[in-house]
Amino acid sequence: MGHLIEVAFRGNRKEFFQWDDDSAPPLKSGVIVEADRGEDFGRVHSTGQLAEIRCKGCAHGCGTTPPPRKALRIATPDEIVRDDERVAENESARTRAMERVHANQLVMKLTDAEWQWDRRKLTFYFTAERRVDFRTLVRDLAAMFRARIELKQIGVRDEAKRLGGIGRCGREYCSASWLPDLRPVNLGVAKDQKLSLNPQQISGACGRLMCCLRYEHEFYVQSRRRFPKEGRILVTTIGEEKVISCDIFNDRVTLRSSEGDTRVVPLAELREAVGGFGDSTAYERAVSSLDAHDSDDHHLDHSRDDHDDALHDESILVDEMHEDVRERVTASIDTAPHPITPNILDAPRLTSDAGSETTAADAESEARRKRRRGRRGGRRLRAAEQRRSEQESTDPPNDPSPKS
Repeated sequence: MGHLIEVAFRGNRKEFFQWDDDSAPPLKSGVIVEADRGEDFGRVHSTGQLAEIRCKGCAHGCGTTPPPRKALRIATPDEIVRDDERVAENESARTRAMERVHANQLVMKLTDAEWQWDRRKLTFYFTAERRVDFRTLVRDLAAMFRARIELKQIGVRDEAKRLGGIGRCGREYCSASWLPDLRPVNLGVAKDQKLSLNPQQISGACGRLMCCLRYEHEFYVQSRRRFPKEGRILVTTIGEEKVISCDIFNDRVTLRSSEGDTRVVPLAELREAVGGFGDSTAYERAVSSLDAHDSDDHHLDHSRDDHDDALHDESILVDEMHEDVRERVTASIDTAPHPITPNILDAPRLTSDAGSETTAADAESEARRKRRRGRRGGRRLRAAEQRRSEQESTDPPNDPSPKS
């Protein structure tokens, strides 16, 4: 019965192969495997159940289908020595290829070069900000090395994975040591973890956000579910207190009272204080009741908005009434036999029955009404004016005689 094994190559490149022998090869042992039009050398990275799990979850895995290629045999000591000599050969090939890149004036960076075990193929890995036309470069490199040339463009994260290094934590890069898949990391995970949003402090050697922010994010999400949300108001034995911050590592919550006093309370003690008699479920009910409190505030805001809408509608009707009075006064001015100064049209307000100017109380009421008028009132006012103008354009004039 065959075995599924994962083989690691230079540059932290890994692939899965089928091993036909009865017993799986030991870990970190050198093996010769099938490659593109030849053979290649690698070392066993995982076998058995671990290899099956990684095959289903890794980006380079083949899922549930068996791998298309096989591992041929275990490498001999001479083949292992020969593989160690390939390090200098790969670096020499990369240096010579860089000279051709500069000669062709190509905007690209050759990151690494990798000879295949049988020297039938030479692969170059490069990074570039945009697409590069390297057809001429491939012809030059094929004539120089007398082998099949392959150029692969990779990202900056893959570059850090191939080259390896030490991160700011003092350990090897996660992408180069154990991280099976490189996924994009956005700034939202840093906000959820309450980290500094300065890119220089949360970026890795590749210039992108650190990979550890991604796979640690789930821990922060699960841990914060045990704590009340920041900014909430809890009713404790002291009174109403606002949640300022939550320390998920030490299980502590920072609270601030209405008088401005701040204190740090353990999470277990906060549960007892909110529950009153140490009932942990009461704490959960208190936290969940905050959402209902917010819902009540939401309904209260809607009731206030409805009240403002009524005031706006009333003000619109008053405006329409005064506008009608203003139009009648204008018509009387046009038909009057004696001249009337037009300053009467600039009066601040005319009443519909007496036609006199508004009093000081009416002016104050008008000022309050204008302050209450917001965006909704403005929209309704414009809609009323539009309806009035449309009605005036469709209705026949009251007086068919021409004006003087």
